[in-house]
Amino acid sequence: MKLHRKTWIAAAVIVLLAAGGLWMAKSPAQTPSAAPASANAGLSVTAVQPQQLSWRRTQQFAGGLFAWQTASIASEEAGLRIAEVLVDVGSVVKRGQLLARLADDSVRADLRAQEAAVVQARAKLAQAKAEADRSRAVRDSGALSEQQVTSYVIAEQTAQGSLDAALATLDTQRIKLSHTRILAVDDGVVSSRSAALGNVVASGTELFQLVRQRRVEWRAEITGKQLSALKPGQLAKITLPDGSQVQGKLRIVGPTLDSSTRNGLAYVDLPVGSAASPGMYVRGEIDTGDAPALVVPASAVVLRDGNSYVFEKDGAAKVAQRQVQTGRRLGDLVEITSGIGAQATLVLSGGAFLKDGDPVQWTSPAGTASAASAASAAKGTP
Repeated sequence: MKLHRKTWIAAAVIVLLAAGGLWMAKSPAQTPSAAPASANAGLSVTAVQPQQLSWRRTQQFAGGLFAWQTASIASEEAGLRIAEVLVDVGSVVKRGQLLARLADDSVRADLRAQEAAVVQARAKLAQAKAEADRSRAVRDSGALSEQQVTSYVIAEQTAQGSLDAALATLDTQRIKLSHTRILAVDDGVVSSRSAALGNVVASGTELFQLVRQRRVEWRAEITGKQLSALKPGQLAKITLPDGSQVQGKLRIVGPTLDSSTRNGLAYVDLPVGSAASPGMYVRGEIDTGDAPALVVPASAVVLRDGNSYVFEKDGAAKVAQRQVQTGRRLGDLVEITSGIGAQATLVLSGGAFLKDGDPVQWTSPAGTASAASAASAAKGTP
């Protein structure tokens, strides 16, 4: 019994020793404290340089639509009643087309009276001519005195003058009759009508107004800075109030600026028959041709507080925040008009997480890598 008890005690001691050895084996060895991690070098960024490209340049303008030219059609005779009106506002007319007719009864009566006066004047001239011819025939015979011959010749000349005056008056009456027909002075569209049936018009009273040849132009308001970039023949595009667009061509640029607003006008011809109507105020753009542009990817530009910024390499491992002015955009590229130079090295993306003076790690060589350096980097060579 005593031997059995000793056996159990020995087994327990062995188990305890084994457990203690196992715990000691799993415990880490006492080593000096590890060195602190290296300081954080900042965000890892990719470098990019601006590019010089040739881009089409357009400038934005606003202005009103106007008739190219208007034609006023008025009455040339006074005291005549409008007997007929044949067109209305919006009517498309041709040169010489009858628009309205004035009552011509009194004019025709005056014309017939003058025609009769011409017949009388011709008869008197014939009689005076016959008497003058007879006096000339007997001048040398002494049957008539020189004074009588002269009086017959003068009577002939007077009769001729009376006929000429009567014919001139006849022409005047015919012109008055033609004035009773109100005709279009050019091709166009009627933009206003004041002629009303039965009205008695005065001389010079405007009856109709035409948009000549149906031509509408955009008068874009321009500044003195924009003036030098505009040339006749450049293409333009306007946006109408309904959202549709109309293309036109710059006809002429006003040579002077308004002394009060300091703005000038550029006159753009629009195609006949378009939806553009005089009186509209529209916005549009004029293509001023190719121009060099310093461009960067749009991801390199950061918007803060309403301004545009880029982050430029400053030393070996820092960036500097630069405020820039942007211009045209094409796809994912944006033009930089001021703030940086063509040799600047910028952060391609991630600028929203940076601030001025932050440390960074560049993941690509500064600037534009050559094919040889890119191949060396791919091979792992320095």
